[in-house]
Amino acid sequence: MKSYSPYDNVEAKEYPNMLIIAGLNDTRVSYWEAAKWTAKLRALKTDKNILLLKTEMGAGHMGASGRYDYLKDIALLYAFIFDLFGIEK
Repeated sequence: MKSYSPYDNVEAKEYPNMLIIAGLNDTRVSYWEAAKWTAKLRALKTDKNILLLKTEMGAGHMGASGRYDYLKDIALLYAFIFDLFGIEK
């Protein structure tokens, strides 16, 4: 298990831009797992790339469950990507 554990395989090197999303009510992967992984990445990464953590306060493992909440998730992903490429319009 340790060979494919994201947390245990973080090392000092360059990482790509990342948007890490966790769900507070996730029964499979607890929210603190993403927080610990993000903290370890921030401590060890050697680049200046963006590393964001968003904890969805009302979401579980599959994301938000409201009728239109998935659209907010998609908008966040697009905003992250547009920002990376400098797209403003």
